Amino acid sequence: MPSMPPASTTSLPVIDLSRADDPATRAAFHEELHDAAHDVGFLHLTGHGIGPAETDRILRVTREFFALPEADRLALSNLRSPHFRGYTRIGHELTGGRSDWRDQLDVGAERPAPAVGPDDPAYLWLEGPNQWPAALPELRTVVLAWQERLAAVAHRLLRELLVSIGAPAGFFDEAFADRPHLHTKLIRYPGSAPSGSGQGVGAHKDYGFLTLLLQDGVGGLQVRSGDTFTEVPPMPGAFVVNLGELLEIATNGYLVATDHRVVSPPGAVERFSVPFFYNPRLDAVIDTVPGSYLDRAPGIAHDHANPLHAEYGRNELKGWVRAHPEVARRHHPELAEAR
Repeated sequence: MPSMPPASTTSLPVIDLSRADDPATRAAFHEELHDAAHDVGFLHLTGHGIGPAETDRILRVTREFFALPEADRLALSNLRSPHFRGYTRIGHELTGGRSDWRDQLDVGAERPAPAVGPDDPAYLWLEGPNQWPAALPELRTVVLAWQERLAAVAHRLLRELLVSIGAPAGFFDEAFADRPHLHTKLIRYPGSAPSGSGQGVGAHKDYGFLTLLLQDGVGGLQVRSGDTFTEVPPMPGAFVVNLGELLEIATNGYLVATDHRVVSPPGAVERFSVPFFYNPRLDAVIDTVPGSYLDRAPGIAHDHANPLHAEYGRNELKGWVRAHPEVARRHHPELAEAR
């Protein structure tokens, strides 16, 4: 794949979550959040209550993880995990059928491995234990605490987002109750690929609900705007938030899931990022969000190559099998063949 063409620069809407707490600014806050979610599908989130000490800590342990000897990282290979947890070597995750030039550690909610029977839905395999490096014991504590902190921010944002379109704030509360599907990635983009490909991660839409991204200052995130991609410069202290396809489906196309990608940094420059994905219970069935906004909803353009299901776990499992076919072939050959 050739290197990606240069992109223009864009400024995402900046949404200050703390303005929802002030009766004097709450209505304007909802109007701004509505416009960002309806028109763009991406925003910078400030006023979230997570301070520099916390963000510095998660970025520090991320860098320390990737500085471990390769043997320590490979000992956590996701090829060992039927739950798709652990370390993925550079070039061994696929987006759009092409290799992404990055390596990563995938972490979910820390839960026991389930007993999955022959009649149980296969997506139950997506719960289970994580893999942690013995040489960096702090990583477990920091990442799991980070995951819980961001889940609270994401849930607050989701409720405010529903209010902004005139829907009941608690419409999705039951779908996220008890066992929301939390997922954190620690990612390193190790500079340019020897092949000349610029694909740090290929263009895609997230298929769940909300993604909150913490990135360092290197840059490389690009968001589709019309027929082109535009560069999103990092904003210190802000999370980049994007909406997933299930929110688009649940609002009949009124809220927008937008294509995005990451272009590899130049030369040997490293880029680090920590995306957090906030999604409902695997068995949650996603219904249409009620509200008068539906009169203005454009509907959904269905992609037959990427069917989306109302039952969340089926979408999540499909994504993992496509992105990590080697893991699927090793642990779930029937799923690898069906994809």
